[in-house]
Amino acid sequence: MMHELEPALKKAMSVLEFLSQDDQARQQYEARQKFLRDEASMIEGAREEGLKKGLEEGIQKGIKEGEAESKRKIAINMLALELDQDTIIKATGLTISELDELKKEKE
Repeated sequence: MMHELEPALKKAMSVLEFLSQDDQARQQYEARQKFLRDEASMIEGAREEGLKKGLEEGIQKGIKEGEAESKRKIAINMLALELDQDTIIKATGLTISELDELKKEKE
């Protein structure tokens, strides 16, 4: 196994020796490494921000859908109790057209 690493180690040693002898080459190398680290950090930050935003949007959408379904179920129960349309609309916040749609589904 050590034999397999030998060429990689030789190359690393060669690069290290070259960089230690030439200040300008070392500075260029360090600048390039800093650029790569900064770029990786920006990408990771953007990814995390995107995930957070997507999660928040997903949660908000789920809450809205849950609230809408709850209103529909309450309205269905109120229709079953034969309450008047105005009372159901005031209690649930549904529109007349939404309530009419539920009535059609009930039939």
